[in-house]
Amino acid sequence: MSDAATGRQAGKWWWVFLITGVLWLILSLIILRFNAASIATVATLFGCVAIAAGVNEFVIASVTTSWRWLHIALGVLFVITGVICLFNPGNTFWALASLMGWFLLFKGTFDIVTSVLTRKVNELWWLGLIAGILEIMIAFWAAGGFGRKAILLLVWASVAAMFRGITEIVTAFRLRSESKDGEDLVEKAAQSVRTPPRRTTPRPA
Repeated sequence: MSDAATGRQAGKWWWVFLITGVLWLILSLIILRFNAASIATVATLFGCVAIAAGVNEFVIASVTTSWRWLHIALGVLFVITGVICLFNPGNTFWALASLMGWFLLFKGTFDIVTSVLTRKVNELWWLGLIAGILEIMIAFWAAGGFGRKAILLLVWASVAAMFRGITEIVTAFRLRSESKDGEDLVEKAAQSVRTPPRRTTPRPA
């Protein structure tokens, strides 16, 4: 299958990522409504968020036409982080803060790289770039454990879900743009086939 056809096929699902992006944003608001009295509870909540983000990356890898291996690698890292949070969260603030920090660090780095590399085909590339920079800044904040308050764990989990939603929306418009480019290439190819080459009449000697 050609790149143009693959891009058109992937672009058909752009609306799915738009919907999941909105759902992630809604989830980020719901997380803030939880009680931060227990670090284990927050760890379980963040573990579910990380695993869902990992599965999301696998879905993106199955329909995207570029950087598929990177989406798979990121999905594996997210799932591993989520499993650690669920089954061995550590009963300390530092343990969970460190996991959240690494999660946001990898996520932010990935968003920056993909935003810069897809800026020619994605109108919202700058949004992913800003999100990536903010994620890295919050990652250092989380890893440093500044504040040492349980409520901050909920805030960081909510931020992770919010940036996941932003990434989904950016991905949706990138796939939509790739689909449009693929349709343009197919249309140009069809026109070239329909239009016969012009014959030149030889000049009399």
